[in-house]
Amino acid sequence: MSDNKNGKRICATTGLPICLDAEFFVKCNAVLAVVFLLIGGIGALLLALTRWQTVHLLPVDWFYRILTLHGLNMLIFWILFFEVAILYFVATSLLNVKLASVKTAWVSLIMMFVGAVMVDVTILVGQADVMMTSYLPLLAHPAFYLGIILVAVGTLIGVILYFATLHKAKKEKTYQGSVPLVVFGATAAAIIAVVTLLHGAIVMIPTFLHSMGWIAQPDPLWYRMTWWGLGHMSQQVNVCAMVSVWYLLGALTTGAKPLNETVCRGAFLLYIFFINLASAHHLLVDPAISAGWKIWNTSYAMYLAVLASMIHGFTVPASVEVAMRQQGYVKGLFGWLTAAPWKNPGFSAFFLSLVIFGFGGGITGVTLGTQQINIIAHNTLRIPGHFHVTVVGGTTLAFMGLAFYVVPLLFQREYIFKPLARLQPYLFGIGITVMAMGMSFAGSMGVSRRSWDIEAAGSIYGPAAHLFLAAVGIGGVLAFLGLLLFILLTVGTLLFGRSIVGKPMESWGTPKPLAVGEPEHTPIGLPTGAGSPALAMAEAHPTQGTMVLALVFLLSFAVYYFANWKALADAWPVR
Repeated sequence: MSDNKNGKRICATTGLPICLDAEFFVKCNAVLAVVFLLIGGIGALLLALTRWQTVHLLPVDWFYRILTLHGLNMLIFWILFFEVAILYFVATSLLNVKLASVKTAWVSLIMMFVGAVMVDVTILVGQADVMMTSYLPLLAHPAFYLGIILVAVGTLIGVILYFATLHKAKKEKTYQGSVPLVVFGATAAAIIAVVTLLHGAIVMIPTFLHSMGWIAQPDPLWYRMTWWGLGHMSQQVNVCAMVSVWYLLGALTTGAKPLNETVCRGAFLLYIFFINLASAHHLLVDPAISAGWKIWNTSYAMYLAVLASMIHGFTVPASVEVAMRQQGYVKGLFGWLTAAPWKNPGFSAFFLSLVIFGFGGGITGVTLGTQQINIIAHNTLRIPGHFHVTVVGGTTLAFMGLAFYVVPLLFQREYIFKPLARLQPYLFGIGITVMAMGMSFAGSMGVSRRSWDIEAAGSIYGPAAHLFLAAVGIGGVLAFLGLLLFILLTVGTLLFGRSIVGKPMESWGTPKPLAVGEPEHTPIGLPTGAGSPALAMAEAHPTQGTMVLALVFLLSFAVYYFANWKALADAWPVR
């Protein structure tokens, strides 16, 4: 239902107000995000088939060209466009306010789009084979740096518009009390984004001037340190946005509510203050930086950011467990989990993202960010193995899950071929996991992260390395098929999906509450009906399943962490 006078419509599914101006820019940013996701995904497939030594698809010049294209489109463009869409949506719909400035939104969108196109064209014509990091003294065409500057500044303008919209909502008193947790998390992501994007602008402006021949070359060490304020902190923005999406999808798919919003908000604050310290792990082998700086940035205060992730890693699945048990699914430790709506792609994508990010990205990230261990892993495929389960298996998969709700709610069309949509998160998640594990095991054998040919100096790694690189290729193909399926389903829905204007979207499949008094029994034989001892026990200890999962996580972390110390001791014996 639309109200053109107020510039809003009411969503027939959620009852949320949708600002029509904001809806337009959410759609534009989301569509462009998917376009750059496709570009980056094609690059990923080509790279995976090149690192698969038996196939070895690309010649050396195109390998580094596509490596540059893939990194910028996947880590920067796809993520930033989609995150701006999320910011506009949560600010206007969850706070019931119109976008603060339509003209500003246009400026942001145009700058980001023009900049991203400039970067991609410059790369594809062979004028920027410098990889995503573009370390000096490597030098690209000026259009490359100018394009990144436009993307960074354009995104920064979008973030500032988000803050202006929050201020407008507060001024107009469109909400009572504190902002919703999802908005709070998005705001934390926006704050970190400001710092991140300023780093991008600061490091690229003098580099652009140098590429034009107007100033001398900036100091390479200054460049490296400042650039990682963009390169790695971009992932920290992703973490906040991803966790916010987890909470949102948990509520949409199972009715989950945070166990304690104060604790959750405190964890987001820890991200703001401490998560950027993790950027230091890219500089741990740099001899020009003091040991004291490296130790401080990879321990002590950084662990407060790890604490924040562990809080979210518990509260998100725990909130789902509580919601499911309150619906009557109290059988055993994991009855709530087996009864969850796994056929709902929004839920499966969200929960797979949680598991892949936590077990894959969290454990490897903390371990590889340790100063001593980093020295045996820094320039190997273990590093891409780590960030592919964070950026891709975590953030990208969560954003895909959100799309299965955003597309019907904003574009007002039902998804086509729903059985394939239900398959998509599993195909993509399995592919990324296989690829990342192949990278990690190959990296453990010493295979470098950016080498075009591992046998250029002879066969020094043996057949096991070839096996793991084959896993990289096979996993990459599976992940690309999952990505392509997501894009085809989404684009097909926009073109051919059944219109649901003024109607609620069809349910993807949510668990039905068990009937009160239904004689389902626990393993110890207690009925689970209303007022029964089993239900009372579930209410008293509602998160025992999540506690077991947390203990499994901690055990896995301890085994992996100390296995790496053993590997370090073997490589670097102390006598």
